[in-house]
Amino acid sequence: MKENKFWNWVSEPDDTRTLTINGVIAEETWWGDEVTPKLFKSELCAGDGAITVWINSPGGDCVAASQIYAMLMDYKGDVTVKIDGIAASAASVIAMAGTKVQMAPTALMMVHNPLTVAIGDSDEMQKAIAMLDEVKNAIINAYEIKTGLSRAKLSHLMDAETWMNANKAVELGFADGLLEDEKRSKPVETYAFSRRAVTASLLDKIKPKQAQPQTKGISAESLEKRLSLIQH
Repeated sequence: MKENKFWNWVSEPDDTRTLTINGVIAEETWWGDEVTPKLFKSELCAGDGAITVWINSPGGDCVAASQIYAMLMDYKGDVTVKIDGIAASAASVIAMAGTKVQMAPTALMMVHNPLTVAIGDSDEMQKAIAMLDEVKNAIINAYEIKTGLSRAKLSHLMDAETWMNANKAVELGFADGLLEDEKRSKPVETYAFSRRAVTASLLDKIKPKQAQPQTKGISAESLEKRLSLIQH
């Protein structure tokens, strides 16, 4: 098998594992190749525990994406998907296998209808159309499990070839959140506040202060007597 794999495994110092999926999925490998799927699965199952999957792919072969999706879904540990560039077409299907899906603020996701090339008479064309309908429904299965959107809504998004930035993907349920820069993160307590405490403090500043108790007054006559004593 050629070594131009579109995936790569990296073992981190803390014993966690990272899978990167870059470029076109199965451009020259996997399709019609019984060795490649077995190799991917053997590498996936070579360890246990949580894994992180980084995706930057414009898509590719839907059969390969389906198998990778199924393998990741069947994996016993947590799978965190992080999209740092693009997860389009078949790559978006793989992303749906994430226990948690996060996108960089600048990342994109795209969903569309499956494509194929068919040659033959009208019967062959009808068979190709029927096959594409089934492929589309299979893809919708993955989107539906992740997003909870209706099949009609998902079908419409695919018909329209929908591009989603990170916020839109989160809004529609294709992603769970945005990637954060931990270096910029501050302790939570820095931002913590109590609305009730702030309101009480503000009211305390603007409310009229209570009148101070008046000291007992001295009559003018008594004051004159004291001053006369001082003069003598």
